[in-house]
Amino acid sequence: MSELQFKRHRRLRTTESMRSLVRETHLNKEDLIFPIFVVEGENIKNEVSSMPGVYQVSLDQLTAEMQELEDLGIRSVILFGVPHEKDEKGTQAYCETGIVQKAIRQVKQDVPSLTVVADTCLCQYTDHGHCGVVRDGEIVNDESLELLVETAVSQAKAGADIIAPSNMMDGFVAAIRRGLDEAGFVNTPVMSYAVKYASSFYGPFRDAAHSSPQFGDRRAYQMDPANRLEAIREAQSDVEEGADFLIVKPALAYLDIMREMKDRYPLPIVAYNVSGEYSMIKAAAQNGWVNEREIVLEKLTSMKRAGADLIITYFAKDVARYLSE
Repeated sequence: MSELQFKRHRRLRTTESMRSLVRETHLNKEDLIFPIFVVEGENIKNEVSSMPGVYQVSLDQLTAEMQELEDLGIRSVILFGVPHEKDEKGTQAYCETGIVQKAIRQVKQDVPSLTVVADTCLCQYTDHGHCGVVRDGEIVNDESLELLVETAVSQAKAGADIIAPSNMMDGFVAAIRRGLDEAGFVNTPVMSYAVKYASSFYGPFRDAAHSSPQFGDRRAYQMDPANRLEAIREAQSDVEEGADFLIVKPALAYLDIMREMKDRYPLPIVAYNVSGEYSMIKAAAQNGWVNEREIVLEKLTSMKRAGADLIITYFAKDVARYLSE
């Protein structure tokens, strides 16, 4: 009888040292961007009920949060403002003394080593909760772009290192890039939410940012979860308009799209590990159904393997601690 022929793949799995030696994908602290929700008021650190371990913080609590991140080795944050006052045009989004502008200035002054990403949208600031100007029940595109440019420029003036527009209006990268350039911010990069689906995974975020739509939904401007080619069209437009990074949001249910982005575009790809993905794991872990540490590391590694260079994640502090162990 002839000798049985087969490949011995297990040779490279025999020990932890061997597995580490041939590991293809690595998760690093430098990959992580931590989201922060900044609220008006004093002495506020409110845990978001649907996101255990995530807090809304006031400005007097913000520096301590940033110093903790620096101590953990996390180098980047993305700031979301939660204002007291809202109106139909979201004027607090582009106000010089707006909550997120104050937060940006404070972080850059107190913890200058951190890279500050400013989320550029109107939904937290409008009384209707949509990401643009509303006319007769419709979110109008071009008028919204004007306000988004104002918002981006105000954030850059406050000191934001990166502008991250998340609104999904057509032409938003082109408009913001031109606005930044004309205002003298030619070296401020745009991290575009290029591929942002109308997802059911966003629910807990809307609790944290107080940004739920007061009528209808966002399906008229965010993408249909069933569509792949649409994601390519959206990303291609943003690349042509001058985007410096491409975000895929959500991450976990769209790893195929992330790989498409990585294979097609020579730009840094950013995974947004969104609130629903976070809360599901937290809930399961609190019930003893999963090993939180192991499942979080596996999940974020899958995003890196799928093509993400960076990951926006509420697990950033936890992961930084895991990686230090």
